[in-house]
Amino acid sequence: MNIGKKKRLQRILGKDGRTVMVPMDHGVTEGPITGLVNMESTITKAVLGGADAIIVHKGVAKTYDTGKTGLIIHLTGSTKYSIDPNFKIQFCNVEEALRLGADGVSVHVNVGSRRETTMLKKMGQITEECEKLGVPLLAMMYPRGKGVKDEHSPELIAHASRLGAEIGADIIKTNYTGDKETFRVVVEGCPVPVIIAGGPKAKTTQEVLRVAYDSIKVGGAGVSIGRNVFQHNDPTSMVKALSAIVHREASVEDGLQILGVKR
Repeated sequence: MNIGKKKRLQRILGKDGRTVMVPMDHGVTEGPITGLVNMESTITKAVLGGADAIIVHKGVAKTYDTGKTGLIIHLTGSTKYSIDPNFKIQFCNVEEALRLGADGVSVHVNVGSRRETTMLKKMGQITEECEKLGVPLLAMMYPRGKGVKDEHSPELIAHASRLGAEIGADIIKTNYTGDKETFRVVVEGCPVPVIIAGGPKAKTTQEVLRVAYDSIKVGGAGVSIGRNVFQHNDPTSMVKALSAIVHREASVEDGLQILGVKR
């Protein structure tokens, strides 16, 4: 592995090969939603909580400092108002991301969408740039499109994850399958680390911590949780709780104690 990529991956994944990422790239898709109005405040809270990496678009990376926390710049996106919102276009390249101080870059591919092939082709080109420049690539691989009936289907998630690895991603971010045993199959079938997405705002904090705990127990490499962190009433403590589960294999109950939640 390129020495530059190895060093950058260590900043993102850590010595244990696991990570707690907080994605804040939602502003492109949805605008200034709750939790992402004051980006400086939100980034500070995630950093104080001990997040391993933050995912943002280049404009935010240009404006705000993440300190020693890993910086992943998201290269692709679309808005919810698009005729085809599942089609993600590229508006930042790897070299530009490096100039902005990125430790890694990320792309989003919706497997099963109408223009899946175009996104896969672009991802292939980006992996080549990443290899030349020694930059880790996080691929957000989601089963999503008119032909996809269940975005949490274990078979589809396993395929999407393997697809991302086959094309050259260093880390895969995807949906949780819903239970440990089916997610174990996803992890076993993917030759690179797999982390789970946070998804929509959960009904309870315990639910979020439970999913994180279960995924780690079967070989998952961590979490990339956005809304359930930055829309939480205590984002800093939420990151601390997730970090305890991911890095120290703390229990869900331990995580709730960090958050001050009484059972």
